[in-house]
Amino acid sequence: MSDEMQEILNDFLTESNEMLEVLDQRFVTLESDPNNTDLLNEIFRAMHSMKGSAGFLGFNHLVDVAHRGENILNKLRQAEMAVNPTIISVILETIDVIKAIMADIRESGTDSHVATAAIAAKLDDILNGTTPPAPPTEAVASLKVEASPAVEAPAPVAPAQTLGEILVNDGVASKEQVFDALTAQQHQPEPKTPLGEILLQAKAITERALDQALHKQDKQSKPAEEDATIRVETKRLDSVMNLVGELVLGRNRLIKIGTQLEQQHESDPQVRVLSETLAQLNLVTTDLQLAVMKTRMLPIKKVFAKLPRMVRDLSQKLNKQVHLEMRGEETELDKSVADEIGDPLVHLVRNAIDHGIETPAERQAKGKAGEGQLTIAASQEGNSIVIRINDDGRGIQVEKIKEKALAKGLISEAELSTMEHREILNLIFLPGFSTAEKVTDVSGRGVGMDVVRTNIRKINGSVDLESEPGKGSQIIIKLPLTIAIIQALMVEVERSIFAIPLSTVIEAVRISRSEIKTINGREVLHLRDRVLPLIRLAQEFDIPTDSNRERFYVVVAALGDRRVGVVVDELRSQEEVVIKSIWDYLETVKGVSGATITGEGKVVLILDTSELVQNAQAWHNPGIAA
Repeated sequence: MSDEMQEILNDFLTESNEMLEVLDQRFVTLESDPNNTDLLNEIFRAMHSMKGSAGFLGFNHLVDVAHRGENILNKLRQAEMAVNPTIISVILETIDVIKAIMADIRESGTDSHVATAAIAAKLDDILNGTTPPAPPTEAVASLKVEASPAVEAPAPVAPAQTLGEILVNDGVASKEQVFDALTAQQHQPEPKTPLGEILLQAKAITERALDQALHKQDKQSKPAEEDATIRVETKRLDSVMNLVGELVLGRNRLIKIGTQLEQQHESDPQVRVLSETLAQLNLVTTDLQLAVMKTRMLPIKKVFAKLPRMVRDLSQKLNKQVHLEMRGEETELDKSVADEIGDPLVHLVRNAIDHGIETPAERQAKGKAGEGQLTIAASQEGNSIVIRINDDGRGIQVEKIKEKALAKGLISEAELSTMEHREILNLIFLPGFSTAEKVTDVSGRGVGMDVVRTNIRKINGSVDLESEPGKGSQIIIKLPLTIAIIQALMVEVERSIFAIPLSTVIEAVRISRSEIKTINGREVLHLRDRVLPLIRLAQEFDIPTDSNRERFYVVVAALGDRRVGVVVDELRSQEEVVIKSIWDYLETVKGVSGATITGEGKVVLILDTSELVQNAQAWHNPGIAA
């Protein structure tokens, strides 16, 4: 294949995958709003465009499936067929087959390895009117989607004359043929048959000529500013981000050296010039860093797009009714964070429907509406992205969690007695924990929630759980805006330096040895009417300590409403640090999320404060008796 054809193929795959990403959500929205003609037209145009491009590239299996789907969509928009859950289910199955064909094309360059006979037969049954009728409305598990910010208004359609002009200008059809078709269209009742279809029926043009004309029309109707965009591979942006990271490290080192020179040679005019130059370099580096970060940002609706389809299919499978509402879909986050959060988010939503929301009969017996409410909201809070998943289901029984945790040996009676309500709830994130009575293909294998927390921690995020029996649950995910460069508080423990992400630091206080107390064998600090569990970094990382030290600093770190005090010897400085992954080397070391290089050129470990807070109750500190 020539380079030019390979480029055309890559563009086709990219554009088609972008269409498929939004089609799932469009179809689910259409199911709850079957009379939305604009939405139907938008879906039809996307399918038609994909079919035309596939035909040009010779992918006949894809053309065959897309053509059948397009015919059904055309009947729906011409009101010759009514939108119902059965038709939507088959079309969604068609989208799944098209996705599989796209994957086959990407891997092998052909579309011949995916079986299409079964879906073609189903589509033909619908077209021929032999599909079994949809079940009565009350028996169908329903899904309502409120996601108006994500469902963009359809692009305005160019007037029919524009298509006619293109056909005439290209010499595909004569003026008389176009005029006759427009006249026939004007005398039709609503909804009118598209101009291209009238010309096809009259055999005035070929289907391929129509595809090319529609493609040209679509290009003409796009806003002018789209021409100013350029598609860039993610790996190129990753490379630029890594280079900016190295630049930030070099900038930090230069500023540290410049500060030392200024202190030693304050009167030297060349040193003053150096200081001014470093200040300018600092400003430009910061602006460059922000600019590169913005190029990697994308709206979280890209992550949310797969959820409506998943909720629809799962609610039908479990015979439940779910009202899905998504908010804050324009909230932006780094692409690397978006890539990592997709799977954990899917698992949490599946759990909410499977374990949380009851069947309509159960809900009505409890005095609730038969339809469950599931809300997913995203927002930016400071330098973090917060995603909240709320359901109004059965909630989580604390006693059941206690029984399971004890039965599995995950925790002791003594540890349970010291834990607060929320800490007990968060035991479900322990490896091997599951409250499911039986294993299903939806959930209950006891591995999911632990993997969710692990994956979120890998990107320096945190996950927390709140629940009230009978009223529902809320899962709170807190993510960094970017996982490459963060602000950190540098602390010292026996001449060893550690970095604590500043976004998790509440305050730092200086205390004396006598203020540290012991409760049930654990060191705590009484700080403003709150008992704060303490963690000694020296003890965690086996650093020999001076047992005669009388004064310490306690850095108060937070995860949700929970707090932990990290005991250190000194507070050094606040620095902007570049996170370097060390997962392959220190995977078994708890409480570390990565490493960085300081202005002095030293390698410093970055603490995973979410893990420190989560596991505070499980760490036994011998402490000093009160």
